[in-house]
Amino acid sequence: MVAEMPDDDAVREALREVEDPEAGMNIVDLGLVYVVEVGEKSVHVEMTMTTAACPMADMITDHARRVIAAITPPETAIDVELVWDPPWTPDKMTGIARDHFGW
Repeated sequence: MVAEMPDDDAVREALREVEDPEAGMNIVDLGLVYVVEVGEKSVHVEMTMTTAACPMADMITDHARRVIAAITPPETAIDVELVWDPPWTPDKMTGIARDHFGW
C-alpha cells in the first residue's frame, strides 16, 4: 500500500507504462499527455488521442487510471480527462517517438 502522494514527474513516469496499441508506443512519448496535476488527495490528468475516432480510447484511459492508482494512496481521487484542444499533432511526440517512427 502506497502511503504518500507521488509528484507530477512520478505520475508522468508511471504513465509511460500505458501503451497506445495501435502505435506501439507509450502515451507520454507519443505526446498524448498534456497535463499532470497532483493535489493533496487527487491526481488530474488531461490527455488526448491521436484521433477523436480512436477505438482504443476507453482502454487507454482505463489503463492510465490503473497505473496512477498503483502509485497513489487508496483514497486518491483520480481524474483522467480526454481533451481535444489543442488537437494532437506529431510535433508533440518526444525525440524517442520520432526516431521510432523514422520522422
